[in-house]
Parts: sequence; C-alpha cells; structure tokens
Amino acid sequence: MNYNSEWKNFKVIATGAGKKLEEYSGIKLLRPDPQIIWEPDKDFSAYKDIWASYERSETGGGEWKTHKTVPNEFKINWRSLVFSLKLMGFKHTGVFPEQAYNWDLIIKTITNANRPVSVLNLFAYTGGATLASALAGAKVTHIDSAKAMCERAGKNAELSGLKDKPIRYIVDDCIKFTEREIRRNNKYDAIIMDPPSFGRGPNGEMWKLEDKLFDLVKLTKGVLSDKPLFYLINSYTTGLQPAVMKNILDIVFKNQAHQTNAYEIGIPTEEGIVLPAGASAFLTFT
Repeated sequence: MNYNSEWKNFKVIATGAGKKLEEYSGIKLLRPDPQIIWEPDKDFSAYKDIWASYERSETGGGEWKTHKTVPNEFKINWRSLVFSLKLMGFKHTGVFPEQAYNWDLIIKTITNANRPVSVLNLFAYTGGATLASALAGAKVTHIDSAKAMCERAGKNAELSGLKDKPIRYIVDDCIKFTEREIRRNNKYDAIIMDPPSFGRGPNGEMWKLEDKLFDLVKLTKGVLSDKPLFYLINSYTTGLQPAVMKNILDIVFKNQAHQTNAYEIGIPTEEGIVLPAGASAFLTFT
C-alpha cells in the first residue's frame, strides 16, 4: 500500500463499521466508506466533537447532518498547495487526500524531465493533479464536465500561489474534447485521468468504467506527443484491480518503450493502519 504523510492539517482519526472519522483543520467529519468492514475500537457516539456526518438514505443517496456550524469554506494544506473545501454532495469535501502519493510522483517525474512538459488532466475534479503539475513547471490543460469543479480548481490554484501559471480550465466532456484535440493535432507530453465508475458517453449513453477504460486509453493515445513523459490512471471503481490498469497500459503502449507500476493508494490512520482508498497505474516512457 502506497501513501504520503505530508498533510499539514488533515488526518484520519478512527475507522470502523463502514465509517471513517476525519479531521480537516480542526473540523471533524464522519463519512461512510464501504471498504471499512471491521469494527471500530470504540463506538463513534463516544466522540462528542463531531461537526457533521454524512448519512446514507435507505432509498439511495444521502445527506450531511450537521452537529456544529460548519464553515462554508475551510482549507487544508499539502506542501505549498492549498485546497478550499466544503460539504458537498455524495459525501465529498472537494479533495481526495490519498492522491498526495500520486502528486508526489507527478512532481518528481516532471521536475526530473528537465524539459518543457504539457499535461492533459482529464476528469480533473478540483485540480490536485493540475496543481502538482503546475507546481513542477508544466503547462496544464484541466478538463472537467462540471463548471463548479473547474472554478474550484482555479480557486485552489490562486490559494496555492499558482494563479499565473499556464493552466487552462475547460468545461467539457472529456471524450469529446479528446476527439477534437486529435482532429486539431494538438499534443501533450503527459496524460492524467481519474474517470468515474459510471458516466455518460458522447451521445448521452450510460457507461461503466470497466467496459470503457480500454477504449478510453486507446483514444487518448492519439493526443500524446512524439516524446511522451508519463501516463497516470487512477480509479475508485471497486473490483478494478491495479494489475488490470497496468495490463491496459502495457497493451496499448506495447510498441513504445516504457515501464508501468500499478499499486493501491491509501491513507495512514491514527489507529496505526493504512486505509485503502483507490488504485493507480503509472506508466513512464523510457
């Protein structure tokens, strides 16, 4: 399990019974996590200072229940990066802290390239990988279909002192955008993607990531430059193993010299365990 421990004001306090208790700059939140199938050391009701909890509905979905007044915005820091967070739908806060491991890889890979690097970040959410790339000196194109996510990514860049870096924020369908970039013959040295488990195709059809990931990787190969640097896939899809993503990358890029590492990412907790939180495959071209 790979993880990064450089968060300055975020931690996982306790886990158990399908829930995790986290602290963001002093604000304690209780959120569900289906992978936590063990019992907690003590019942969460024993924690008297939980600010809010996300409670799932028996009919699907869920909502936040506040026990204290949670600020409309609160911030956490990783290295020099600053993330503005809030209570969002689907139990989210606006950042996935476990991604810090991948951000560190991105920064090292771009820095060590010692050349100009252009990055395409697809399904880019609130911009963690975008900020890491820009911090390392890359030119970044940030694509997300949700305007609010692109706006929050821009805000995070400003908070992190990266407002003037060469970052483009584009609200668009990632597949349609990539197809247009291929027609325009625009190229990128690195591709980052964190596609959702379920989504909609260019014609509005529903799709599952397991059924579409191979085709998606093949499509994005068309926007890689003649001297590509890396390709990173991250997934939170249950059942999509790291080795599966590695195999996809190795098959698609079998005619190009490369090395692919696949791994689980997680978050260390104050209980002394590492909470599994996703899977990634990182390909570097050699």
